[in-house]
Amino acid sequence: MFDIRQVPIFNTLTPADAKEVAPYVLPAQYKKKETIFAEGDPSEWFYIVTKGKVKITKLSQEGKELILEIVQPIDFFGGIAVVRGFPYPANAVAMEDTEVVKLSRKHILSIMDRFPNLMYCMAVNIGDRIKGSHETLKSIALEKVESRIASLLIKLSDKAGEKTADGVMITMKLTKQDIAEMVGTTVETSIRTMSKLTKAGLIGSKAGKIVIKDLDRLKSLT
Repeated sequence: MFDIRQVPIFNTLTPADAKEVAPYVLPAQYKKKETIFAEGDPSEWFYIVTKGKVKITKLSQEGKELILEIVQPIDFFGGIAVVRGFPYPANAVAMEDTEVVKLSRKHILSIMDRFPNLMYCMAVNIGDRIKGSHETLKSIALEKVESRIASLLIKLSDKAGEKTADGVMITMKLTKQDIAEMVGTTVETSIRTMSKLTKAGLIGSKAGKIVIKDLDRLKSLT
């Protein structure tokens, strides 16, 4: 059984509290590329990824998919809409075969009412996410592609970085398509820019994952 206390915003719950919440936590599975919810759908569920990963996306005015966030295991999504009671403001799509647990809007609101500290933790997390999404969209609108990719890699190194002998490895596997969609550019431009950063010695790869070799020089591009 999934222990909801693994999720940072729920880690203040006691074992007894978690046991009280457990009956409301329902498992679900999604295939790679399956839509979990679409922008404009009613916000009926609060989701936590337990295996796989989920991308949160919006379509640009030109119809191009932009990735606002990638949600990894033991992180949640759909929270902003559920708490505020408005339709989901973006799409959620499984990037690979993915397992989640979910709580209904009724139950998550009841749990936050029962445990007030959880409401505070949720509010802080949601505030950070709104800021992150705003910065992503601002970056796409105003910055050059090289700067956008450098900013993305730095952000990912903070979120999913692991220090190795070669540098900081981003433990999340990402395709050139994923990177292109996260910075609002074409796959071809993404490939060219990543190649340029590799030749300059700023990044490399190991076992299919990106390694940041010179974080300070990468930061100088942002």
